Amino acid sequence: MTDARAPHDGTPDIRTGPGRPQDAPPVATRRTATAASVLGGIGQARHLGLVVALALLAVVGLVTAPETFATSSNMVSILALASTIGVITVGMTFVIIGGGIDLSVGAIMALASVWATTLATQEYGPVVMAICAVLVGTGAGLVNGFLISYGRMVPFIATLAMLVAARGLAQRMSDRKTQLVGQDNTAIVDLSTTRLLGLPLLVYIFALVVAVGWLVLNRTTFGRRTYAVGGNPEAARLAGINVRRHTLILYALSGLCCGIAAIIIMARTTTGSSTHGDLYELDAIAAVIIGGTLLTGGRGTIIGSILGLLIFTLITNLFILNGLNTSDQLIAKGLIIVIAVLLQRRSLDSRT
Repeated sequence: MTDARAPHDGTPDIRTGPGRPQDAPPVATRRTATAASVLGGIGQARHLGLVVALALLAVVGLVTAPETFATSSNMVSILALASTIGVITVGMTFVIIGGGIDLSVGAIMALASVWATTLATQEYGPVVMAICAVLVGTGAGLVNGFLISYGRMVPFIATLAMLVAARGLAQRMSDRKTQLVGQDNTAIVDLSTTRLLGLPLLVYIFALVVAVGWLVLNRTTFGRRTYAVGGNPEAARLAGINVRRHTLILYALSGLCCGIAAIIIMARTTTGSSTHGDLYELDAIAAVIIGGTLLTGGRGTIIGSILGLLIFTLITNLFILNGLNTSDQLIAKGLIIVIAVLLQRRSLDSRT
């Protein structure tokens, strides 16, 4: 009887040859481990490059705005701004690694903030407002996921429709007016004003979301399935993964992050407005791309996305400190996105 371990091409089985341990790992396993180590090395090199870019931007800040850049208040301002977009970026990282895209994140955050502050006008407390913001964000994400997973809509179109609809609904609910959080809801405002070890509480919320996102993506079956779905949906389906349900959950997760971001922006501005989150989708997608996540899915890291976010936030801060025009900021960000995509494409071509 033929040994089940014998290769089909008739060559001898090197795993069971003389002097070879019987429990040696299969060749395929060793190759997989080697590939993983190579990709890990590439990711570490990219992270190092992003850290160097951050250091260079810090030098530029010290040279161009020596009196204001290195102050503690400016550092706190950078982290506070990064916190709002950063929470959204975590959700965006999951979606893009899973092979999708979400253009509606800024509008969903605005809708969640308006809905929550509408409850404030009806004398509901901060806990109800926070729950409302999270539920609205998650619900909008579920709608996106349902349209894409079960409605077979292209992610670009589905989330673009949500962008328009959520922004319009926010305008309708608020009558295009800015709504205040209210004096009775100081617990939300305290997230921005109360400091622990010199940092506002909202920065710790951001750090918590990043930590949980990293653990889910790197230490759970859900994270591994996300990479599989983004890398090859058909292969993931054949491997037993419910691709539709997983995609639905990814967009719900993105919506959840938008709801948390709505709480943070309400704490920072003490308002809910339909104008909140304008072009936040640009910053979030750009941060994810700069961080090394493939637009086609299947590869990316939370750490890379956060480093990319800090680069964008630092650039914005430098433009403000040096009194440069907002339109120049957008031009610079657009150029950075193009360069990042071109470098990403060149890196892929060099390995094929």
